[in-house]
Amino acid sequence: MIHIQDEFWSEYVRLVREVMVPYQWEALNDNVEGAEPSHAIANFRIAGGLEQGEFYGMVFQDSDVAKWLEAVAYLLETRPDPQLEEVADSVIDIVVKAQREDGYINTYFTLKEPGHEWTNLAECHELYCAGHMIEAATAYYRATGKRKLLDAVCRFADYMDKVFGTEPGKLHGYDGHQEIELALVKLFQATGEEKYLQLSRYFLDQRGAKPHFFEEEWENRGRTVHFPQLSMAHDHLYNQSHLPVREQHQAEGHAVRLVYMCTAMADIAAETGDIEMLAACDRLWNSIVNRRMYITGGIGSMEQGESFTADYDLPGDLAYAETCASVGLIFFARRMRKLRRSSTYADIIERALYNTVISGMSLDGTKFFYVNPLEVYPDVIGKNKNYDHVKPERQGWFTCLPAPAVRRMSPDCWLH
Repeated sequence: MIHIQDEFWSEYVRLVREVMVPYQWEALNDNVEGAEPSHAIANFRIAGGLEQGEFYGMVFQDSDVAKWLEAVAYLLETRPDPQLEEVADSVIDIVVKAQREDGYINTYFTLKEPGHEWTNLAECHELYCAGHMIEAATAYYRATGKRKLLDAVCRFADYMDKVFGTEPGKLHGYDGHQEIELALVKLFQATGEEKYLQLSRYFLDQRGAKPHFFEEEWENRGRTVHFPQLSMAHDHLYNQSHLPVREQHQAEGHAVRLVYMCTAMADIAAETGDIEMLAACDRLWNSIVNRRMYITGGIGSMEQGESFTADYDLPGDLAYAETCASVGLIFFARRMRKLRRSSTYADIIERALYNTVISGMSLDGTKFFYVNPLEVYPDVIGKNKNYDHVKPERQGWFTCLPAPAVRRMSPDCWLH
């Protein structure tokens, strides 16, 4: 364990501990005046039979609770905090009460669409939410030694292992938003259970297979969509399902999805010695860093789809450069540094961390940038619609509007 004790980073750690995490706890419990309700904790309480009510929020609302627990775990790992741990334990109790007997955890489908689980993986973030809960569980177990949430996500992963696979009768699918892949590697590392590593590898290897899974499930559910303004079932570049992962050469589509996927690919290469997977990591790293990354370490130059576009298309004023995409780039770089033992990857970690990630938070820890353009002309904001995603000042809150309203942000960034 490395303990940071310097004037610069210690202050950021203090802000997360004393300002951000307490604020986010209040937000999760709908106690922030003037903010859009989260209802995330309430959703779990309702699903667990602790109170009456209906699901509220986005289909990925559960991930906010998981990411808060993960953040708490990192704080507890650096310094004991009995009061914070007690709050986290109470949240874990609620999550476990919301778990079905077969291991499934997802308040949206439990409360709002029971019986429709795994019917819209392209859009509905089921495995994404599962992945974040797994990451929370492994981090909390490492920090505290407590197994309650870890045992719960193991039951969930065991259930997923029965649902997904290439065998007859299993679902030959994968999630529209990568996350479960890297989470399952962490679960394997925490438990030593080989089947979790193999399930992660399955989700990677199945991506991009033909016939296309997202097209098939769209037909099977009667061609319905959850996000009418997006074409997640058909825009295969958007979610990197246009080709098998080992055949992908260029950074395409939603930037956060790509770097989450690459992180898992590097994990699998490291754990299994998969040379083809490592070669694909090298190609995608080269595409991102040498042709599609800003000098700041920002990635994803286009607001539409929060995505990559073409080589060297890096406009400074229109840049999306989502904060969480740079966080994901750091995840990928960290794995590649371990694989390749080169300072090149550490340089990218440092560039993204200092120029895009920490700049996304104000010095008092209360306001944030979601996108990070390299230049801003305040007079055009609100007048030129091309810049609607740009904010001239850090914001105190970012809202995800439920369908069919336009989604103003992706689920990745809220608690990173």
